[in-house]
Amino acid sequence: MKLVAIDLDGTLLSEDGTISAKNRQAILAVQKQGNIVAICSGRSFHDTQTILLNAGIDCPFITGNGAIAYDSNAVLQKLMIPEHVITELLQLLEAKGYYYELYTNEGVYILSKGKERLGEEIRLLKEKDLNFPSEWATKEMEIQFQQHHLHYFDHFQDLHIADLEIYKIFVLSFNRESLQYLQELLGKRQDVSLTSSGVTKLEIAHTKVSKGNALTHLANHLHIPLKDTIAIGDNLNDLSMFSVAGMSIAMGNAEDEVKQQSTYTTKNYDEDGVAYALQKYVLALQ
Repeated sequence: MKLVAIDLDGTLLSEDGTISAKNRQAILAVQKQGNIVAICSGRSFHDTQTILLNAGIDCPFITGNGAIAYDSNAVLQKLMIPEHVITELLQLLEAKGYYYELYTNEGVYILSKGKERLGEEIRLLKEKDLNFPSEWATKEMEIQFQQHHLHYFDHFQDLHIADLEIYKIFVLSFNRESLQYLQELLGKRQDVSLTSSGVTKLEIAHTKVSKGNALTHLANHLHIPLKDTIAIGDNLNDLSMFSVAGMSIAMGNAEDEVKQQSTYTTKNYDEDGVAYALQKYVLALQ
């Protein structure tokens, strides 16, 4: 029996945010052989759950880059950011004008004027540099507002933070210098962990959160040795699960660093690279 952990964005999902028919069929075939497929994503619990429901796939999943592990209608692991840390971080993000999202037990909370905040950043960057890819940035921005189970708020002080069980703060910025400044600032702290699923993104969580830790936890729960696990991904937040999995497969569109640390490389996400990898490295070997 194998445990196959698959990332979502840039890996399993198509351009429209859904799971293609080929990828779905390959996953079902892997499950039919007696293996376990698990989704391992930076997305929120509710968003991931809805994506799987819409695709007709029933499997364990890890969300928030490892903050929550879920199987058989039960939460196996939940790592929340302490309330006092949340408050301090949100004060900082607001003072500096960053766009951010809060991943909570009710879904993703987004600033009511979040789109305007990002739009203004894009406008200023285009004004400063005519070569700035504003159309691409606008498209990236719109993806955030297509998530499932979104809630909007005017100011974080209006929220009951203790009740929301926040497990991730997601920051999106197209200003590389601004995002690097934040990463360096928060990197000095001992009370949070940082990762990224792209050059415009910074993801903040509990100190013990990583896809690798969550995959290890899930494998232990399922009594599957780590040598029998396979991880498929494309970005930096996937490296921790690559480091613990018995086999790691990078997407053709993966970051170079991810490819360098993988066992194999498959096709691009928009070429059904997951289906290709499952056929070649799982189904064909059993």
